[in-house]
Formats: sequence, C-alpha cells, structure tokens
Amino acid sequence: MARFILSFFGAIFSWIVTAAVAGALVLGAIFWMYSRNLPSHEQLAQYTPKTISRIYSGEGRLIDEFAEERRLFVPSDEIPDLVKNAFISAEDKNFYSHHGFDARSMIAAAVQAVRSRGQNVRGASTITQQVMKNFLLSSDRSIERKIKELILASRLEETLSKDQILELYLNEIFLGQNSFGVAAAAQTYFNKTLGELAPHEAAMLAAMPQAPGRYHPVTAKARVTERRNYVLREMWQNGYIDEAAYRAGIEEPLKSVQNGDYPAHRETLPPRDYFTDEIRRQLSRSFGQEEFFGGGLSIRATVDPDLQDQAAVALRQALEQYDRGMGIWRGTGVALPADVLGDAVKWRGALASAAVPRDVPGWLPAVVMGFEGGNARIGIEGIMDEPEGHWVPARDVQWARPRLENGRLGSRAQKAEDLLKVGDVVLVRAMTEDGSGKFIRWSLRQVPQVQGGFMAMDVNTGRVLAMQGGFSYQASDFNRATQAQRQPGSAFKPFVYAAALDSGFTPATIVVDGPIELNTPQGLWKPKNASNRYYGPTPMRTGIEQSRNLMTIRIAEEIGMDVVAGYAEKFGVYDKMNPFLANSLGAQETTLFKMVAAYAMFANGGERVEPTLVDRVQDRFGQTVYRHDRRTCANCADPRLPAGQGPTINSERERVMDAITAYQLTSMMEGVVQRGSGKGVNLPVPVAGKTGTTNDAKDVWFIGFTSNIVAGCYIGFDQPRSLGENAFGGTLCVPVFNAFMRKAVAEYGGSKFRVPPGGYWVKIDRFSGAKLADNATGDNVIAEYFRDGVVPDWSLQNVVDGGFVAGTDFPLVDEVAAQMRNQGAQSVTTSTGKAVVIPKRATEQTISGGGLY
Repeated sequence: MARFILSFFGAIFSWIVTAAVAGALVLGAIFWMYSRNLPSHEQLAQYTPKTISRIYSGEGRLIDEFAEERRLFVPSDEIPDLVKNAFISAEDKNFYSHHGFDARSMIAAAVQAVRSRGQNVRGASTITQQVMKNFLLSSDRSIERKIKELILASRLEETLSKDQILELYLNEIFLGQNSFGVAAAAQTYFNKTLGELAPHEAAMLAAMPQAPGRYHPVTAKARVTERRNYVLREMWQNGYIDEAAYRAGIEEPLKSVQNGDYPAHRETLPPRDYFTDEIRRQLSRSFGQEEFFGGGLSIRATVDPDLQDQAAVALRQALEQYDRGMGIWRGTGVALPADVLGDAVKWRGALASAAVPRDVPGWLPAVVMGFEGGNARIGIEGIMDEPEGHWVPARDVQWARPRLENGRLGSRAQKAEDLLKVGDVVLVRAMTEDGSGKFIRWSLRQVPQVQGGFMAMDVNTGRVLAMQGGFSYQASDFNRATQAQRQPGSAFKPFVYAAALDSGFTPATIVVDGPIELNTPQGLWKPKNASNRYYGPTPMRTGIEQSRNLMTIRIAEEIGMDVVAGYAEKFGVYDKMNPFLANSLGAQETTLFKMVAAYAMFANGGERVEPTLVDRVQDRFGQTVYRHDRRTCANCADPRLPAGQGPTINSERERVMDAITAYQLTSMMEGVVQRGSGKGVNLPVPVAGKTGTTNDAKDVWFIGFTSNIVAGCYIGFDQPRSLGENAFGGTLCVPVFNAFMRKAVAEYGGSKFRVPPGGYWVKIDRFSGAKLADNATGDNVIAEYFRDGVVPDWSLQNVVDGGFVAGTDFPLVDEVAAQMRNQGAQSVTTSTGKAVVIPKRATEQTISGGGLY
C-alpha cells in the first residue's frame, strides 16, 4: 500500500515536473519567438522628444510659443519628489522594487477579471511597461503586444536606471489638453511650474493618465475629483504624505485653468502678432516644420516690444481714420441668437465664442441687448453689468451710413438702430477725457477694410525692430509687410537715380521735364507728371524731390533699363525685374519687406545688409545653430586695450553701391523731406525718404530713414482699388512714419548723415543747376557733394532727354516754354543734338506741382 501511494504521488510529481518543464519550454519558446526583431530599447538613452519652441524678446521675455505637442522637457533631478511620488502611487507603487514587470499585480488583476467575469478589468502595467508601449510599441490590446512589452521592459531595466526610466515616463506621457509631460500639464491646468504644485494638484495630474480624453476638469469634474482623492490616499498609504496633508487635500475643491480658477498661460503672453508669426514662417522654411514645431528651439527675436507696440498703434490709427472718413458701417457680421440674450451666463458664453478680434488694445467684444431713446444697450465681454446698463449713445453712430440689402448705402445714421440689430456682436472701446482719463462713453469700432503694412529695421545690422502686417492679426493673419505684392510707385525712383549717379550723372545734371510719346504693343503711351504739367530742363535733384515722372523715364532710357533692373536686383527689390520702361516708375510689384531692406543700404553708405527677425537660434541643448551677426571682434579678448581705444569690429559685408553715390542719393532724399512730396515729416534729427503713390492711388507709400533706423509704410485695399483723389503717400503714410519715428528717435537717437571721403562741395542753384559762389545764400542755394575728379559741365550744354521726341498735342508745353523765355532762358544742345531752352532761373511755382506715380 505504501509502495502504491509512493508510486502514485511519484507519478503525479513526475507529471507536474514534466508539465512545468514543458510549460517552461513553451513559454520560453513563445518569449524567444517574440523577442526576435523587436525594436531596440537602447535608442531611449538618446531620448529627444518633441518640445515647445519658444520665442524671446531681446530682453529675454517670453513672447510666443509654437508646438505640435505641448511638452517642456524636465530632467529627472529637476522634477520634485512630490510629483514623482504622485505618479508612482497612482500607476506603479512597486516601481523601485520590481524588475520591469510586477507579477503580483498581474496575478491580482487576472483574478479580479475572472471574478467579475470580465466586467472589472484593471491594468497591471508598470511604469517601465508603459514607457515601452508609448515609445516602441502600439497601444492595441493583444497578447502579442503584452509579451513584447514584458520582454522590452525587462531589457530596459538592465540598461537604464530607475530615475532615467521615470524621466522618460514623466516627460512623454499624454495628460490631456494637448499636454505631453508633467511640466506642460502643470502649466496647462494650473499655470504653475512643477515646484509650485500642492499635493492635491500633483495628485490631479497623476489621475489623468488613466483616461486623459475623458478626465476633463470641467465636464468630468466629479470623476476627476474621485480619482484625485484615490491618488492622495495612495500617497498617504505609501508614506509619501502624512495624514494631515491627505485630509487637507481631499477637502480642496478641484480648481483648474479650464474652470476659470487660474489665468491661462497663453494669457500671460502677448497676443500672437505678425512679427512672431513671420518668424514661424521663415524658420519653418529654414529648419523644417518638424524641427520648428518639435525641436525645442530657443529663438531670440530682434523685436523691440515698445517700438512694435508703437508701430501697431501708428498704423491702426491711420487705417481707422481713413475708414471712418469713408463713413460706411460694416460691423463684425456676427450675431448671437435671441434665446441667449436673457441669461447672462448664456450670452457671456456665446460672446466668448464669437469669432471677433481681441488683439486691438482697448477694444472689447460686446452684444447689442436692446434700444432705448435712440441709444443701444450693450453687454460687454469682461465688464460686469451695472444697474443703469452700458450704452452706445445715438451721437456715436452718426458718422456712418449702413449698407442696405440691395448693396447701396443708406442715409447717415441718426440713432443706434439705424446701424444695429438686437443680437449683433460689435466692437467697442471706452472713450475717455484727455489728461484726466474720465470715462465719457462707449464708442462703436470696426476693423477697417483698407489695410497696410509697416516695418522698421536697423540700417547697420538688418535687425527688424518692428513689423505690423495689417490692422489686426486675429482679424487677418496675412502679413502685408512680407507677403503682399504691391506696386511701389515713386518709392522705386531712388533706384533709378542711384543707377544714374553711378553712370556719371550728378545731382546737378540737367534733365528735360517734357512730354513723352511712346508706341507700345498696347498703344500709344503718354506718361505724365501727377500735376499734368511740364517744367522744362531741371536739375536731377529737383526731379527726385518733386517726384517727376517724365524726368525719371528719360533718365532710365538714357542709362538703359537693363542697368536699372540690375540695380533693383542687386538691392533685392526684385528677384527678376522686367526691363520695361514703365517699371522705372514702380509698376512692377514687390513687398514692403524688400523695399525697406533696400533703403537701408542707402542709409548705411551702400553696404549690403540682410534683414532678419532673429538674432540667434539655439537647439534644445543650448547649442547655437544660427546667429545673424557674423562680424568678428579683433581685440575683444585683449584685457589691456590702450586708453581711449575701443574694440575693433571686423565686417566683410559686400558693397552694393559706391559710398559717395549713397550719400548723394541720401542728400537728394533729404530734399524730398524738406521741400518735396515728403515734407510732412517732422522729426528732431535729419531724415531722408521718398513717397510713392501709384496710378489711381491704389497704393500709397513712404519709406524714410535716419542715420540708424529705416522705416516704411504702405496703405491700400487687399483687392486694389482707388483710395480716392486726396490719397497720397505724404498724406496717409507720412503720419504713420512720424508717429513711429518720434518714439524710435527718442530711444535710439540720430545724427547727421556721414559724409564719405573722396569728394568736394560746390554750391549750386537748385532751380537751374548753375554753379554759385562759395558765399552764396538764399532759398535757391544748395550745397552739392561731387566726387573727386568729376567736373560738371557748368555751361549746361549737355542736357539729358533720353532720346525721346516730344509730342505735339500738349498745350502746357508752350506755356512752359513761354515762361522760360520770359525768365531770360538760354538755348542749349541736348545729348541727341536737339536745341532746348534752359531757364536762367526757374520759379518756385514752376516746380511746386511735383509728380507722384
């Protein structure tokens, strides 16, 4: 019997051992089979996740962020223990003791699943397993994926330390609201750093991995609170917090940015504007979209925040002034349904969702609630209701006419309901008294239909200090400073004159200002000056000061349009300029960005300068991958510089024009500001510049510069149409330039333009071009700078006419000729052998009309 019992149990033991060995072999075979061709876990040692790229101002202030995945990478030793312990308690309390997987937890999870017949299945993955799943495997629920996960987790534990694994986990995990990693989540939900989190806040973050898509702190507040309290209890029971902290934590209400308890991180940054969006556009091309949005770049922008604000204010004022002068009400085109207006919570929620711009300082969205006595009662976003209500009075709408349903304009409004309807979403701003700031009334505002661009940059470094691409970035993100292709009109003429000066002309060269007829494939072309008058032979200086179209055409024809095109391309105004004669008057389209950069080369003495919005770019490791300023310092490392000697900065910039030519052109453009089409400029330092007005005033321009800053403006409709007969660069853009440059000069100063060596001064009569005595004085006297070796023909025998034959159907020609004869004019021979009459001295009246194209 004993022998039988021993034999029976021996057999059972043999079967068990055999089954165990067979099971082990089968299990080993399965693991061996799945362990082949697994992705390498060793690549995690070089973990470089997608992280936020950030843009900083020159002072180091964060001004914008760009990311596909909002992630802020934080090294393990900088993550507070409180945060680590919260996630360990929530996800893997045996993290520091297991070797990649937790067998007890897996068995417990299996038992629970069996007992509940599959109704209650809880995860048993360790943090290490989750790292493997997130980085190297898929998220599908399958036995195959689970086996691979276990194999890789075991391998990872042998390769990386526990802290390194936890670092991977806490920086990679998705926690909802497009937040990846704990640092970004702390910012998203609480607008705090990790070090500022309280235990209950760390516990809430640790609650999110279980179901980040469903655990919303507002729509699933009760569920999130319950899970948060579970994590707090686990932290207490695991010894990470004491009972008092646990009890206090579960009593805390669930607060979040999403619930309005904290300001959003985005609200602490300036509103995104044209400047940072242009950086995004340019760097995405340079570094690639993936690197820009996920490379964790640190970008130092060239923007001067104060000047950027001033640029926006100056351009907006000009655009709004023009728009209100048109007197047409368009509104926002947005309205709220009537059923929400009776409930403050509903209409405020609906208004908050209304797609209207909120980036114009002082402008607030509002909704029309009703009318009384011709006034409109409004509810305003962010402004509490008052017993007497908020009102837009009738007198505030009387500047505008409504657009009727048939497309025609109605009569000028007399009361608010002539323009508005109940439920209309409008934009308003508070009007206040100058000086005291006392509130007067709420005033209706609208985004102008007319648009424009503005840009300012340092003439020596190319650093763009300010850029405004339209009235409101949120209303239209199309950047009219860099993307809008517009005709520059007369603002292009300085490039024609620059080519002429380098071709042997001088500021005193006499050019015929007379009618031109030219046969073209499109018919007979008869260009004119803006005044429809002709002024006879005139010094070249006066031609640019008064923006004479006909003189410009003759100069371009004389030196050749291929030469003019070469200059325009060399200065970067065009990639390829068509050598058509009309293009000498700025008929070919370009951008404000290119024009301002080209003018900077006039201002700095003729050296090439590349415009940039970025000083420096560093990668995620702090290594500089781009630096704009490539100048070198020859003796900066020398600790013993001689007294009075500063560092020597070496620059190898290309010279694009002769320094004397640059100064002659600058001096002539000073005349534009002092006596010509730009004479509205009023600054305490020397200024040079040029206006531009295209045919039918579809675009108006002004680009000007001091000794260190160049700034330019253009204004026009996005779909080009006339701005009106009173629109000129001098009337619309010069005020923008003035308003901006007053602040820029106060900050950066300015000086006289530097006179280069290699020339000599001669006083001439600016009306006739005749040489005057050195002691001559008077309004007609101008000192011109001539290059050494150049002796002008003071006999005035060589007059530039471009080889054109004057037309015969221009009655004003005879008028001008008679004026010249009456002033004691003399006859000279032109370069083509024709005789023309040169006045002894032109009158101020004969040149005052000027010309703008």
